[in-house]
Amino acid sequence: MIIDTTEIQDIHSFSGLESLNEVYGILWVLVPILILILGITISVLAIVWLEREISAGIQQRIGPEYAGPFGVLQALADGTKLLFKENLIPSRGDIRLFSIGPSISVISILLSYSVIPFGCNFILSDFNIGVFLWIAISSIAPIGLLMSGYGSNNKYSFLGGLRAAAQSISYEIPLTLCVLSISLLSNSLSTVDIVDAQSKYGFWGWNLWRQPMGFIVFLISSLAECERLPFDLPEAEEELVAGYQTEYSGIKFGLFYVASYLNLLISSLFVTVLYLGGSNISIPYIFVSEFFEINKTYGVFGTTIDLFITLAKTYFFLFLSIITRWALPRLRMDQLLNLGWKFLLPISLGNLLLTTSSQLFSL
Repeated sequence: MIIDTTEIQDIHSFSGLESLNEVYGILWVLVPILILILGITISVLAIVWLEREISAGIQQRIGPEYAGPFGVLQALADGTKLLFKENLIPSRGDIRLFSIGPSISVISILLSYSVIPFGCNFILSDFNIGVFLWIAISSIAPIGLLMSGYGSNNKYSFLGGLRAAAQSISYEIPLTLCVLSISLLSNSLSTVDIVDAQSKYGFWGWNLWRQPMGFIVFLISSLAECERLPFDLPEAEEELVAGYQTEYSGIKFGLFYVASYLNLLISSLFVTVLYLGGSNISIPYIFVSEFFEINKTYGVFGTTIDLFITLAKTYFFLFLSIITRWALPRLRMDQLLNLGWKFLLPISLGNLLLTTSSQLFSL
């Protein structure tokens, strides 16, 4: 039997090309995920810096100024300090629940970024049930808080975890009803389809004008979901000794704050996507929209413009959230639950019924 060496070389070269294609395929999947995580990390650092600067301006004091130019590296310095601090674990607590709780809170929120359309064809995963996937995934975060409070073997921590679960349940229902109203208007649960439906009519096609009550309810509910003032009862220092994170230290303690800012950013992004047309910038009576139509022809430049528009709208709501934190007093627990169950739930349910009726009459 005679073996041709050229055939063996062809087989080796073919197998080498196959292995390269596999590596290229894996990299093609990982690179967008890594870029998204890098962008989210930079955004969280920027939000922390903005909150410190805005709060310093409101309170007439000097904010961070030594760590980097204008103090922009202060959040990075704080994270590095927490990274090298000792992680203390309660001796009689549940170690598994105590360790898993912060990770669940962060990972569940990070997965929600996969359905955000930052621009035209600039989305990690376009699911047909994108908005409800976000609601389902974000509902896992309070479970992590409850696990953290229970695993700490501390009454104050456990009470804070229970408050977090009660608050999340109270405000997730009106938030879901508002999302369902938007889905009925857009005839789709995909975030990309919701943005495209608003772009058909320009500036006046934004769901903000068609769903004003839903917009207000969604904004209040998203603040409560993020546990921001005036809805930060699960970790109110004066009442609960810092709540579910009392026994935490080091990087696990920092993960709770990362989760809080990640949740605030994703909520602002969804306000932009659901009510402000996402990356659309159709301003009436100004021919800015014609200039921004280049995103349909120029790929990278158009995607950059879409990303800039989306982030500009998002950071506007982040600014409102930061102002709200430093301007309004904290609610009591009974006031917080009454607002969710007695006011926001009936309003969101009535808004859903009106939206359904209008859609039926338009058929």
